[in-house]
Amino acid sequence: MRRAGGTEGSRGTSRRALLAAAAASAAGLAAVLATGVPDTQTPATEVNGKARGNPAPGGGPAPWAPGVSGGPGAVFSPLFTSDGLITNEYAHSHPDADDARLSDDWDVTSGSLFAHWSCGWTGPPDGGPSGPGSSPRTGSSVFRLVTHRRDFGDTAVRCWMFVRPPGTTPRTPARGWDGGHLWLRYHSPQELYALSFCRRDSTVTLKRKYPPRGLPGGEGVYTTLATGEHALSYERWHHIAATAGRCDEGHVRLTLAVDGRTVLEAEDTDPGRLAEAGGVGLRGDNSEMAFLGFTAGPGSRPTHCRAGDADA
Repeated sequence: MRRAGGTEGSRGTSRRALLAAAAASAAGLAAVLATGVPDTQTPATEVNGKARGNPAPGGGPAPWAPGVSGGPGAVFSPLFTSDGLITNEYAHSHPDADDARLSDDWDVTSGSLFAHWSCGWTGPPDGGPSGPGSSPRTGSSVFRLVTHRRDFGDTAVRCWMFVRPPGTTPRTPARGWDGGHLWLRYHSPQELYALSFCRRDSTVTLKRKYPPRGLPGGEGVYTTLATGEHALSYERWHHIAATAGRCDEGHVRLTLAVDGRTVLEAEDTDPGRLAEAGGVGLRGDNSEMAFLGFTAGPGSRPTHCRAGDADA
């Protein structure tokens, strides 16, 4: 088996490269990545009414510089230092196979994760299955990526995201939720928070997923905690930030910010096991996506939790 690293080294980028990438967006994802990607300076992000991160451009070094993702409690900041397949659904299902591509950082339960010009990339989405080398099929029309680490509790996640307009496959017809989503406090495919920052129906949502009470092994059920309208422009780099923090009452407060502005927040008054730490990750549906500067690090506890914010 082959194990991919991706936690050492770095390649400098610039704000000028971001502008060049935006100008080249009509040429598609590969052309944008070839032209340039945004630097890892993060725009000021409004979280709980306070600015966090660095204004863009300028503003000094990013609060979490890229580096080794480390062990429990350390900032998770994996890098993609060489192009090619990182890991895929085949490796998840066949971890002991000689041709499995395993990653120290990531588990892909569906689809494929590639590195391309220092970015993480889904590859062109199709119905799959991927096979050991994710060629000729990626399976990334259903893309599910999560960290091996499960110690992210009060956590802030930040990354730059690039999403192409969603398509369809025979396996995956068009759905309103097609697009890109962040995962927080991931315990299993049945227990997680899903924060949707880009959907086909031009909405943003915060959702809790866990099995019905008394059926711990059953399929997870989604509960919408908050929803709003926010159409994210395709084929442009956007900065996405999200937090999960536990309130004194045991509730969990979630926030989602896009390009420096909080677009949605909610308090989950019935989190169950999601009150505890879990993994973080990305989900994509019918969408080709790339991401850069993914970091997950300690977040502060919410300063103004209040029951009744969510429609749980």
